Amino acid sequence: MTDELQCVEVETGGSVRSAVIWLHGLGADGHDFEPIVPSLGLLGSGVRFVFPHAPLRAVTINMGLIMRAWFDITDLEFRRKADERGIRESVAQVTGLVDRERTRGIASGRIALAGFSQGGTIALHVGLRYPQTLAGVAALSTLLAGGAALESELNEANSGIPIFQAHGTDDPLIPVEHGEKTRDRLVGLGHPVVWKAYPMQHEVCLEEIADLGAWLRERLAG
Repeated sequence: MTDELQCVEVETGGSVRSAVIWLHGLGADGHDFEPIVPSLGLLGSGVRFVFPHAPLRAVTINMGLIMRAWFDITDLEFRRKADERGIRESVAQVTGLVDRERTRGIASGRIALAGFSQGGTIALHVGLRYPQTLAGVAALSTLLAGGAALESELNEANSGIPIFQAHGTDDPLIPVEHGEKTRDRLVGLGHPVVWKAYPMQHEVCLEEIADLGAWLRERLAG
């Protein structure tokens, strides 16, 4: 599955010099986070937001129903092996979007990835493996899938990529402990992680949006 993903695009005004590729969660689509853009404090800063639609696929935990998903999920306890094939397919497609932004004139160091829930899993996978240095990864209410293979696939170009990680302390779908384990693993790999926890469930909140906006401005608006 290497077809180019369909995307929603939003520009903040001014000459486009930076890009954020933002991946939605299970069952949503590229419009899901589109309304957040004006609240990030990037008006006039020349940032293009790219919100791709995930492919349609059967999702085991939802009785095999077809919906937009970056990969299949077989259980919410995350005890079974992750859908490696689905993850790799989505990683290839999102990597293609990063490549496309570079062909549109955006330097790799001015491209950030962001993702919510399983979209965050893919954003982290792409960011840690991409062969050119990126601006950073925002990983929201998510976890890092993959075992020992991760370390063997890391790309030195992004060995120190900055990461903004946010999680709800009352998240019933991906408990905050999974986010903390991901944070600790990323720090152990040498990544500078900004960790934020908020009194919320599997969602985003206004304080989180403000904190993420400040982080993105630091990474992209200079």
